[in-house]
Amino acid sequence: MPSQLYSFDSTEWLRNDSRRTAVGVDLDLEALDWCIENNMDKVGADGYSRISLFHGNVLQPLEAKLVNFESQEIINNIRSKDCKDDSESNELQSAVQVGSSTSTDDMYMKRNVQLVPRDIVCAFNYSCCCLHKRAELVLYFKHVLGVLSKKGGIFVMDLYGGTSSESKLRLQRRFPNFTYIWEQAEFDIIGRKTRISLHFHLQKQQRKLRHAFSYSWRLWSLPEIKDCLEEAGFQSVHFWIRQMPDTEANRRTEGFGAGRDIKYEEVKTFEQADAWNAYIVAVAN
Repeated sequence: MPSQLYSFDSTEWLRNDSRRTAVGVDLDLEALDWCIENNMDKVGADGYSRISLFHGNVLQPLEAKLVNFESQEIINNIRSKDCKDDSESNELQSAVQVGSSTSTDDMYMKRNVQLVPRDIVCAFNYSCCCLHKRAELVLYFKHVLGVLSKKGGIFVMDLYGGTSSESKLRLQRRFPNFTYIWEQAEFDIIGRKTRISLHFHLQKQQRKLRHAFSYSWRLWSLPEIKDCLEEAGFQSVHFWIRQMPDTEANRRTEGFGAGRDIKYEEVKTFEQADAWNAYIVAVAN
């Protein structure tokens, strides 16, 4: 999933409890750098010692390489915002040294880094759709299960669907400073594949960012996801779903549109709708 999203989740996780740690894996090194530059200063001085970011493929996580923090740059950045005396500066220096690699050698998850079992693993922003083959999806889920705590560890992911998700679609949301456009290309019913493009119109800069993000997706169904999770070894799978606003009536909306306050509910069955969004929770044991 995009690092901007999981880095926000990770930093919130760290910020709410000083005993917590976080791990992130992403194929895009630029996105990992963005995480360090934009989110880590929200955690505090010790945050860098409690997060590990890896550059690599989630299908080969043990080959992922630990991203080294630029210690002095981090110190200067946070010191200018937060530090008020020498004792706090010394605490920051110590925390960053712990969180940074002490060697220029590459540190790989497989042989150099010891990670404790995770309580929660998240894969949001419909990232499962980036995997097009069933074997890849099952392999990914097996890797997730392998790092989860056997004492109630959970895996949380999201998925969208509905009749509108299987046709060309263009949705626009206007915010105070920019307009966000979701564009879905033709939908191939045999491969269940489509291309998603995100565009931005920036009002102040009078700029249009066409194809700021583009994804080639296979739109998985909920039963396919459930079958793959169970094949990977998860003991139970739960669905939390909410119906989304009808796309025909909400092609152009202000802000997040109508229905933002509608709650997700855990369900066993759900009648097809124009659009829905789901959170899938898989339990390790």
